[in-house]
Amino acid sequence: MNLPEAQTTRVLVACAALVVILAGIKAAATIVVPFLLALFIAIICSPLIQLLHRWHLPKMLAILLVILLILVVGTFFATIVGQSLTDLTRNMPEYQVRLNAAVLQLLNWLAEYHLVVEPRQLLSQINPGSAMTLATNLLAGLGTMLTNTLLILLIVVFMLLEAHSIPAKIKLGMQQPEQKLQQVQRFLQSVNRYIAIKTMMSALTGVVVGLMLWLLGVSYPLLWGMLAFLLNYIPNIGSIIAAVPAVLVALVDGGLSLAFATTLVFVAVNLLVGNMLEPRIMGRGLGLSTLVVFLSLIFWGWMLGTVGMLLSIPLTMIVKIALENSPNGRWIAVLLDSEEQTQQRDDLKKPLL
Repeated sequence: MNLPEAQTTRVLVACAALVVILAGIKAAATIVVPFLLALFIAIICSPLIQLLHRWHLPKMLAILLVILLILVVGTFFATIVGQSLTDLTRNMPEYQVRLNAAVLQLLNWLAEYHLVVEPRQLLSQINPGSAMTLATNLLAGLGTMLTNTLLILLIVVFMLLEAHSIPAKIKLGMQQPEQKLQQVQRFLQSVNRYIAIKTMMSALTGVVVGLMLWLLGVSYPLLWGMLAFLLNYIPNIGSIIAAVPAVLVALVDGGLSLAFATTLVFVAVNLLVGNMLEPRIMGRGLGLSTLVVFLSLIFWGWMLGTVGMLLSIPLTMIVKIALENSPNGRWIAVLLDSEEQTQQRDDLKKPLL
């Protein structure tokens, strides 16, 4: 077999292996998703546990305190979201009727400007209530994953207990252990920094949105604030998904004027926080191009559902770091780079292929 044929064979075998691995992950999503949630919760909690340990608290006590904090915060969120979702679901038929009436009112307004649309044809093709349930279905999907709370917390505890022994295991079990440790530390620092900044910006977004909608008199402001907080973790389209049901409820509650004011709230908050404040704090960021961020959202959402969408950026980072440290995959990592990181790469001074 000559060289080109050997390279072609390796590429085909690698592609086949990748398809098998992805199919296995999707088939085992019910097991993989709780593990991934536990992994990232453990990564987030690790700095806090190290801080408590430096305050001379025993490691087990520090872990128990952090787990207790997670339970308290999770119970608070679940109570607010669960109660609001229950009320919204109970009132959904009434909202459906009122939404259809609001759409007819909008069509009549358009007809005054000679923009005539057949109401029956439009309502048969577009169901306004389905748009409202999109975001709530995402929350329900996340809630379904969190029904395995006990399993997830047990995995988190065991991961945190084993975390201190990982460097020793890497040194004993791998070649070039120092390089591997640097890769692990780099990944943990990137993920912690991203999640810390994203959590602060998401919390700010949720608080401002909830407060402004409460002042405007929109129903369920706590639910929309919580929705804005959670879906802000989903890049690019999360804020849009969070705005749709709130705007529709505002349309029912107060007509076009209240819906327009609600839309302005979401646009203003996302412009200030998402496009100005967050990029300035994030700095150079994660080194992923905007296209890659959007495609990773679609891919991991298809693979793992709602949790995959929330974790799309950290999961893509894992893949990118692995490719960067593979001689045969470094060129793929370069394709995933943002424009700023591409310009700063030293290894682009010579071709990678």
